[in-house]
Amino acid sequence: MHDPVSDRHPADAALATPWHALEPAQVLQQLDADATLGLSAAVVALRRARHGDNALPEAPPRPLWRTFARQFVSPLIAILFVAAVLAVALGHLGDAGVILVVVLVNAVIGTFQEGRAERSMAALRRLSALQVRVLRDGGEQVVAARMLVPGDTVLLAAGDAVAADARLVEAAQLQLAEAALTGESVPVSKSVAAVPESAGLADRHGMVYSGTHVTAGRARAVVVATGARTEVGRIAGLTEGAEEPKTPLERRLAQFGRALVAAAVGLFVLVVLLGLWRQLPLADVLMVAISQMVSMVPEGLPVAMTIALAVGMQRMAQRGAIIRRLSAVETLGSTTVICSDKTGTLTKNEMTVVRLWLPGAGDAAALAREVAVGGIGYAPGGALREGEMPLAAAADPALLALLQAAALCNDAQLLPPDGERTAWTVLGDPTEGALLVLARKAGLDLEALRRAAPRGAELPFDSDSKLMATRHAMDGAPRRVFVKGAPESVLRLCGGEAPAVVQGARAAAEAMAAQALRVLAVAEVPDDPLAPEAGFDALTGRARLLGLVAQIDPPRDAVRQAVAACRGAGIRTVMVTGDHKLTGLAIARALGIARDGDAAVDGAELERLGEADLRAALPRIAVFARVQPAQKLRIVQALQARGEVVAMTGDGVNDAPALARADVGVAMGITGTEVAKSAAKIVLTDDNFSTLVAAVEQGRVVYGNLKKVILYLFATSIDEVAVLLLALLGGYPLPLAAVQILWINIVTEGTLTVNLVMDPADGDEMRRAPVPRDDRLLDRALLQRVALMASSAVAVCFGWFAWRHAQGVPEDLLRTEVFTLLAMCQWFNVMNCQSASRSALRLGLLRNRWLLGGLALSVALQMLVLYAPPMNALFHTQPLDAGTLLQLLALAGTVLWVEEARKGWVRRSAPTMAA
Repeated sequence: MHDPVSDRHPADAALATPWHALEPAQVLQQLDADATLGLSAAVVALRRARHGDNALPEAPPRPLWRTFARQFVSPLIAILFVAAVLAVALGHLGDAGVILVVVLVNAVIGTFQEGRAERSMAALRRLSALQVRVLRDGGEQVVAARMLVPGDTVLLAAGDAVAADARLVEAAQLQLAEAALTGESVPVSKSVAAVPESAGLADRHGMVYSGTHVTAGRARAVVVATGARTEVGRIAGLTEGAEEPKTPLERRLAQFGRALVAAAVGLFVLVVLLGLWRQLPLADVLMVAISQMVSMVPEGLPVAMTIALAVGMQRMAQRGAIIRRLSAVETLGSTTVICSDKTGTLTKNEMTVVRLWLPGAGDAAALAREVAVGGIGYAPGGALREGEMPLAAAADPALLALLQAAALCNDAQLLPPDGERTAWTVLGDPTEGALLVLARKAGLDLEALRRAAPRGAELPFDSDSKLMATRHAMDGAPRRVFVKGAPESVLRLCGGEAPAVVQGARAAAEAMAAQALRVLAVAEVPDDPLAPEAGFDALTGRARLLGLVAQIDPPRDAVRQAVAACRGAGIRTVMVTGDHKLTGLAIARALGIARDGDAAVDGAELERLGEADLRAALPRIAVFARVQPAQKLRIVQALQARGEVVAMTGDGVNDAPALARADVGVAMGITGTEVAKSAAKIVLTDDNFSTLVAAVEQGRVVYGNLKKVILYLFATSIDEVAVLLLALLGGYPLPLAAVQILWINIVTEGTLTVNLVMDPADGDEMRRAPVPRDDRLLDRALLQRVALMASSAVAVCFGWFAWRHAQGVPEDLLRTEVFTLLAMCQWFNVMNCQSASRSALRLGLLRNRWLLGGLALSVALQMLVLYAPPMNALFHTQPLDAGTLLQLLALAGTVLWVEEARKGWVRRSAPTMAA
């Protein structure tokens, strides 16, 4: 197939043509595009081949050699190189070779782990890629933004991010935030009119540009430039060098590491002074001192943290939570309050109309009628009944008027099953989709209705006013405006209605809301006063109420259990909804969010509360209803002022400030706007509250696993240092050779540390209190465990050393035994670190196959050092007989039994921790 646009150089159409100065018809002609049908799949393929992906040039991936070289830039490696040079100077070539091999192995492991973490992050970035709505092959499709080509027709609505430069061909009350491109601080109104060719970027009102987002209205636009040829693409510096800042945990670990390096230097000086005091050979003392200094530096900690965060992000992604900011992983574990939207998050967002209310004429409020609607879901099967009598819309003018207004003041589409869809589905807002299903159940032909009454103008839905209005001309009759929205908002427009009708409608709406039904009011204005520039104010006092529509949105499965799990974990759930207060409170009680004594506050009541009163009332408020997006920000700030760590969900463009201000902003992946996703730290792919709770649990798992690694590294480093210092102070020979200390520190620990962070959940994460924001990496409980585990290992190792020395065991054999005993103690200690309260014997190593593999590798390497003659020469070891090995293994097991006794005492003291 021939495509004239593909014959042009990519820059020709994008840069040389002043699209803003052309009329929409001229743009469509030049790009050989159709704003009604869109491009065909064949033409899209040709243009993609010519223009490439709609993406800014990315920095090439870091080459393997550079990642490898980065492993040598650390204080630890510098210390090891100093040790190797010193060994060569002293004539210990074998020791120098061992040190260099250890450095090389450490670099290889670090390169592998860093590459693995980078691949995980890249995969997660692909999962959260921008999606856009586009017309192709005559229908609407949702595609990845990088798939756009010049000539594509994109559909824009409030909250959408603009993915490519495009010329508007249709716009309704469209406003865009262009601060990222032009610096304009307030949203800019757009129109389809052409402007002079000389107009500056900020004055091209007929254009929308990549990197901006829609704040209000809707539009249809044809893409004129993609990728590097967009205005943002030409500003090359905007996207270069963008690097995510270090998280608070990363900064704390870095400070922690620097403090340990200082302590290691102090240890080095102490060991040298003690060695000189003992008049030991200076060369041996220096080598051992350097080795002990290396053992104090937690070189495995940064790698373990990187892997822990990456693994946590992968596990969350598998559960449906895409992490967009690393800091969210650690903050999740500290969350104390979750402010959750109701619709689609706590409920299924599968709206079904179940009841209608039709007003009586004039003052005859008693003649108001209620209509029951059968069927469930989006399939248009089900009857309308008044009492036991079936109703036909065609024979009931009041019912017909309500249904026509609901179907016309509507942006959704109802799609029947076809080759791709196995069931009826809704494209657009589920609430509006349910209105279309209602109309189909009553026998209305939606396509014929929309052709007979085309939309002439509109006021798109506004989250502040909670209203939407459209203008239509029907069968030659005078143009009419249809309005739908929240009952209180619509009734404010119905100033001409009889008081009895308004009061009856309010009472009916409250009664339905108390039954957990979502209620919409529908009205008409017969004499077309719609003036887009005047907004909804032009309709005040002129609307006539057509009726109320009540929909049910059932709670999601497992949400009640998730709310209960949060409560048990010290996390309070607060519902923040745009629905009626009674509707929200009824759902909150059904889900266990609201308990006896808890209150619901609506937006008007919230507005009247002062800051001090709001903070005082927060512990008793379970539901915030009819909340405007700006008020969400106030709620977040008030909770934070009370010291809470807040997770806030949101989906609309106006939710972005609250999402950005919350400690963990959570956007909806299905219903959420691109602006909300950009402001959030987490995106839920299924919009499910239970998924958020699972992410909180995983955040606690990640932090808990990091604490396990810190415990393990400290306990195993201190025992080596303590054994050496006791030997020096007690007048004994050096208990370990320098290369043996390095082996334990780099190889034995290295095979276990990184794998320990792969531990799955212990199972009691959601029965613990939230992690304090200022939680110390080495808190009191951890220090007590370090002291106990290190003391038992030191007692075993130094006791064996002193006893065997007294027996006159040769020095090389004695060091081999102590070396092996220390390694065995570390094998048992890694099992001790898996849980603070649960028995290692009950947990079992099989639950973490990575740790099991690391332990097996550590054992195999230790056997290699003991029984391979070349390794004997390098590491100054001697083969041990089976009887000695069994004695050492039984003795090393003491560290396991001592910790098991402590855990048993903990379980008896706090039974709930042992579950």
